[in-house]
Amino acid sequence: MSVPTLSRPTETLAAALVESFTEPVTTGAVSASEQVRAPQARFTSTAPRELVHRAAVAEVFLTGWHRTGENRFALTAQWPRGHSFFTPVDRCYDPLLLAETIRQVGTLLAHAEYGVPLGHQFLMWDLHQSLHSGHIRVGAAPADLELAVTCHDIRRRGRRLAGMRYEVTLYRDGRATASGGASFDCTTAQVYRRMRGERAHAVQRRPLPPAVAPSSVSRLLDMDVVLSPTEAPLRWQLRADEQHPVLFDHPVDHFPGMVLVEAARQAAQAAHPDRPFLPAAMHSEFHRYAELDAPCWLSAEVLTPIGSGSRAVRVTGHQDGQAVYTSVLEAGA
Repeated sequence: MSVPTLSRPTETLAAALVESFTEPVTTGAVSASEQVRAPQARFTSTAPRELVHRAAVAEVFLTGWHRTGENRFALTAQWPRGHSFFTPVDRCYDPLLLAETIRQVGTLLAHAEYGVPLGHQFLMWDLHQSLHSGHIRVGAAPADLELAVTCHDIRRRGRRLAGMRYEVTLYRDGRATASGGASFDCTTAQVYRRMRGERAHAVQRRPLPPAVAPSSVSRLLDMDVVLSPTEAPLRWQLRADEQHPVLFDHPVDHFPGMVLVEAARQAAQAAHPDRPFLPAAMHSEFHRYAELDAPCWLSAEVLTPIGSGSRAVRVTGHQDGQAVYTSVLEAGA
């Protein structure tokens, strides 16, 4: 995530964001004694966008958090009834909305609860999720959600967080409806620049390769398609426009992990052209960065169902002859 020049240390700025978010809201001219006696009103708002590495406030889905124990936290989130990219399918929420919410949990807790300064870079190693009893349906109002989070395998470099794993259980109306988790490392901007070298200034190749037919991957617009066709069956080239307002919410020097997860979902759908493929479970492992300035090739393998008759697909990405990531997705029959 690129961060603008700041007038104070990023540790102080992160703390200020947390403090301002948790301040009570008062309106009108109220005496100090009245403020003490009156109950403090709390109004729903999104978490500070900086803490979840988003430039657009509209892309922040977390609304609050507090610590409940050692390395345990309770968070709240809200999903909109409609979204420009995470569009509902058959009146159910897009499963990738869950994936993005889980991703945001990790960065928020790292900054707000574990003291990681803004400007540090995060390297996600895996991301997984599963729905407990069918897909989460879109209701007559936005979905207000509660998340129980446990952090473990916490690693520090000196006194600073270097990485961790966390598990999330998502509740709607008091009922557990989904779970998931992720793991990541974090590093300073200086170390990241040394690690990336010349690739820290990489730009995307132009023009973009052509998109597969949007309808073949359950999309309406070419700009939302991240697969380009090849002559081989179940094989594509990764494509995604850096100008996309959601997939590239802010400038980066590689394809974001959520682009890779979306590519896996689209590949699974393309492998099942006869009916919608709405993932009930996903598990992605990331091995290295997907670079902007070299072709990244994706392939899908339809897996044999085991017992339940569910459909499963393994999607792998390769670049310059090396594995970039692997995703396994499962959907109902």
